[in-house]
Amino acid sequence: MFSKEPNVAVFSLAFTPFEGGAEIAAREVLTRLKGLNFTIFTYKFDKEWLSKERGDNFEIVRLGKGSRGGKRYGRIFDKISYIFSAWRSAEEAHKRKRFEVAWAIMASYGAAAALLFKLNHPRVPLLLTIQEGDSEKHLVFGKFGLVGLLGKMAIKKADHIHVISNYLKDFAKKRGAHCSISVIPNGVDIGLFSTEYTDSEIKAARDGLGIKDDYVIVTTSRLVYKNGVDVLIDAVAKFKARRPNIKCLVIGGGPERKMLELKTKNLKLETNVIFLGQIPQKDLPLYLKISDLFVRPSRSEGLGSSFLEAMAAGIPVIGTPVGGIVDFLQNDQTGFYMKVNDPESLAEKIEYVLAKPDLRERVVQNAEVIVRENYSWGVVSRMFKNIFDKLVNL
Repeated sequence: MFSKEPNVAVFSLAFTPFEGGAEIAAREVLTRLKGLNFTIFTYKFDKEWLSKERGDNFEIVRLGKGSRGGKRYGRIFDKISYIFSAWRSAEEAHKRKRFEVAWAIMASYGAAAALLFKLNHPRVPLLLTIQEGDSEKHLVFGKFGLVGLLGKMAIKKADHIHVISNYLKDFAKKRGAHCSISVIPNGVDIGLFSTEYTDSEIKAARDGLGIKDDYVIVTTSRLVYKNGVDVLIDAVAKFKARRPNIKCLVIGGGPERKMLELKTKNLKLETNVIFLGQIPQKDLPLYLKISDLFVRPSRSEGLGSSFLEAMAAGIPVIGTPVGGIVDFLQNDQTGFYMKVNDPESLAEKIEYVLAKPDLRERVVQNAEVIVRENYSWGVVSRMFKNIFDKLVNL
């Protein structure tokens, strides 16, 4: 147990209200660690956001001027400037309140800022979280290339590294990590995703989407190449030839949306594939519950939190044996595998799952147990508590 309430400096380019899986995970964890005080140094993408915001055990410091509607998010200059402004802001805060730990979220811009702080304060332990889901080639020549030497040094200088899968643990070792590495997955809001809905609520949701006696597939993912939604659309075209009453719900946004919509049109699947865009987290369980199957044909994956959410919701999942997916998905046990980049394999697997109701039910039950026992935010937070205990006492 902590004898006091240590201060932790958190370096994360993005944070609420603009957040992805890594930032959501950090928020879920730090708000549960009541024995610690966190100061989050992040970027102010939107000029309307508050420059400072406080919670029970945290303070968010948003740096930069931002733009209206966050339209400048993609500018490299803003991201690079964040590195140095976050470092300077942390240095000023360190004069007022001593930071016992520096925590970098993602092995890119946040890690670069944290590294500069670490180099100036070598006795302050550095915790680095790596949970990028891109392929190793993109990690090395993309994000790591952008931060150059600082990104690579962060891995080597870290006092402890947290990764969300064994795949990323191996990646960190290959990139020169010398410290202890903890595999702690992202969690799932079990209470939210196991929400039960009445038959009338399910019917109303399906009717609203024009779904009647259709077989419904859902994917929740950012529309980027690595998530393979193009493969799913090709599989729907193949599956439609066998069972015309198929519907595919595509939840999420991203740079590939227009291309995917054009692909849907060219394959004459406008009545089969429904693009729903971004859906609030609180509403996702309903869309999962009205579906028969979750699919993400990932080309690479750090972990795959969307799979875990679908498993918690009680629907079977199909994925690829890549990256962190293999940590929780076992074929015919907790889910089903398809081949990477293979629409025919996916179409056949959908048919296979549909034809075996008893196997499907057993797999769903197994998956729900795995998620409850290993992926709740309570379990994840307790594992983080052990890391901070050790780092504070270094």
